[in-house]
Amino acid sequence: MTDQEIEDTKQRLITVAGEVFAEQGYRAATVREICNRARANVAAVNYYFGDKEQLYIQAVQAAHCCPTELMQPNWPAGMRAEEKLRFFVEHLLTHLLNDQRPAWHAQLMLREMADPTEACVQLVEAYIRPTSATLMGILKELLPESAPIGERWLIGASIIAQCLFYKTQRPIFERLIGSEQFARLDVQTLTEHITRFSLAAVTAPKAGLQERLGPRNVTK
Repeated sequence: MTDQEIEDTKQRLITVAGEVFAEQGYRAATVREICNRARANVAAVNYYFGDKEQLYIQAVQAAHCCPTELMQPNWPAGMRAEEKLRFFVEHLLTHLLNDQRPAWHAQLMLREMADPTEACVQLVEAYIRPTSATLMGILKELLPESAPIGERWLIGASIIAQCLFYKTQRPIFERLIGSEQFARLDVQTLTEHITRFSLAAVTAPKAGLQERLGPRNVTK
């Protein structure tokens, strides 16, 4: 097999495995069914990935597929922190709300979050921690030196949660506000709202919060 054929087989196995794992869960899915659907020899999983668990980890990482721009941003010189935050939110929303992504991506991630495995551990280290570091760096620029590290994490989590809401709760929110109003919530509209809302939270008075959240963030 050529290198391209090998890569095509591996990607086909990851895609089919993702679909099967999303449908059945990690424990119920079988290597035989995955290989049958992928038109691959049953030994292919062990050959290319080592075992079923490693294939599952690869499928979860493919389902997450975080944009490189969020892990390794190349900010223009002099870019203000407010614009960095807008950039971050826009790219995350564009990724989350991309209707071209296969349905199994979201289904598999929901399964993994409900019943975490080693895939979650590796996902955090490979993709989520670098992305979080980007957001924490932006918030460090926005918040005063006296702000504790715990406050940064809380605000960062709230920003991510706002973005995820429009992905995971779309059917419910559409019913609440109506299809016509919901159709107006494109990426740009949501980007401006979440950015504006988050910047307001950054500058809002936080009486007593520093005492509850601990040391300042000056070294982080």
